[in-house]
Formats: sequence, structure tokens, C-alpha cells
Amino acid sequence: MADITSIEEVLSDLENYPGVNEAVLISRSGMHIAGTVPDGAHPETYVAMFAILLGAAETAISELKEKLDAVLINLEESKVMVVNDGPKALYVLRLDGDVDLHGLETKLLETSKSIEQHL
Repeated sequence: MADITSIEEVLSDLENYPGVNEAVLISRSGMHIAGTVPDGAHPETYVAMFAILLGAAETAISELKEKLDAVLINLEESKVMVVNDGPKALYVLRLDGDVDLHGLETKLLETSKSIEQHL
């Protein structure tokens, strides 16, 4: 069974990375595991739609014979990044528009290793 308290702590640390506003861990089927859903967002809809989005992107690129790493959505003032974290989970991150994506990638690798121990 997943240790949600420990996962919340790891995600809270991820939210302290410069430019990360919210971090949510969700199952591939679209269920909320842990993390912060933005204020005003309906949690079940928010997580389900991003799971569907990542699944649709994987289907769309399947003919390219490459593995999908992430989907980046550029908004007017921010970004949303949906990151594949293997067969069990994915991240949805709300980011500042000027976030350092390369540094964030390194931070996500560390985060994934920590979370894997708690799933």
C-alpha cells in the first residue's frame, strides 16, 4: 500500500523548486494519489483529464516508435507539464512561464526515485 504521507512530503519538496507552483501525482487511470490541485479546480476532473491527455498523446505518437516523456502546455502566463512516471503514475505540474525545464528534469528524476520507494 502506498505511503501517502511520505509521497506528500516528496511532492511538497518538489513544489519548493523555483518555478513549480503545484505538483500532483496521479495514477495512469486518472485517480488522485497525492499532491496539490490548484484552487478552484475540481480535483477529480483535473486529474482525470490530464491522465486522458497523456494517454492520447502516447497513442498519437505511437507510430513514431519513441517513448513519450512529457507533454508541455504553454498558457498565457504559465505552463502545465504532464510527465510520464512509468507504468503506475504521472505528474501534473503547474509551472511559472520562465521555469528552468532542464533543472526541473533533474529534480524530477530525484523525485521519482523517492516516490517509487513509497508506492
